[in-house]
Amino acid sequence: MDSVPVSILLSSEAKYLDLKLVYGKNFVGKRYLDNFKIQKVGLGLAGYTEHIMKGRVQIFGRTEIFFLWSLDTKKRCELSEKLCEKNISCIVVTGNLHIPCELLKVVKNYEIPLFKTHFDSAVAIRSITSFLEDKLAPFQLIHGVLVDVYGIGVLIIGRSGIGKSECALELIKRGHRLVADDIANIKLKEDYIVGTSDELLRFHLEIRGLGVLNIKDIYGINSIRLIKKVESVVNLVDWDNENNCDRTGLDEKQFNILGVNLPLFTVPVSPGRNIAVIIEAASKNLLLKIMDYDTAERFNEKLSKKIAHNRKEIFSDISHEKGIE
Repeated sequence: MDSVPVSILLSSEAKYLDLKLVYGKNFVGKRYLDNFKIQKVGLGLAGYTEHIMKGRVQIFGRTEIFFLWSLDTKKRCELSEKLCEKNISCIVVTGNLHIPCELLKVVKNYEIPLFKTHFDSAVAIRSITSFLEDKLAPFQLIHGVLVDVYGIGVLIIGRSGIGKSECALELIKRGHRLVADDIANIKLKEDYIVGTSDELLRFHLEIRGLGVLNIKDIYGINSIRLIKKVESVVNLVDWDNENNCDRTGLDEKQFNILGVNLPLFTVPVSPGRNIAVIIEAASKNLLLKIMDYDTAERFNEKLSKKIAHNRKEIFSDISHEKGIE
């Protein structure tokens, strides 16, 4: 997402930020934030405003407010105006500090929303940064089912009707957790991705022939998760006798989502195959790889040593027979 309106700081989702709007009711929907990083005004109040970035929340903490109160009225107006000329998105005053009327007058002139919070600067910066990082994170909607299997976030994809939801239901029955069905909302977090469900579909699973099931109500709170890091992708495909699927685990393929490469497992579906058990095995095998134990590589090493040993014995026998002749 490129930007969000400042009004998002007053949404029900942001209630825990404890932000109270002092001024700007008519402008919070017209000002935008395009960066989750928070900026402390600091030297900007002393006239050095070159580093002040628009599109960010500007924090006035104890240092900034006390500095303003130490100045005379004219200087407070002058420095506040120089700061607001930078077309900043909004100002948050922390610690419930008393706001100088000169600052309030200037933000009214420049139509800049002004907030207060009882949190100190450190807590406010951490909380607002975390909130905006989530709201501004690049995202992608993917048709699939996201489940938590042994702590591994597995995104199950495949054509419509191939059995993704049925597979997820079997995994839930076996003690694993549902994150999202049908549509997974994938967001980028630094160098990894996380998945959540659409709010309307949250906790629900659609099974052809049964309809929509509320997994939380049927299987309990332990059967669902609100958010999960995505660590692997399982692609369910129709069984094809001529399809050359990986038989050794050495042919590692990847699936790219938002610039992050994830291990991709292509699993053919046919009557009698328990896909849920296969996904469990793939997740456990991935856990081994995370712990630097690659089963396929170990098997390949043993196989190579065995082939080399047998080759050596054959050459030895041939040489011995030639010596006898």
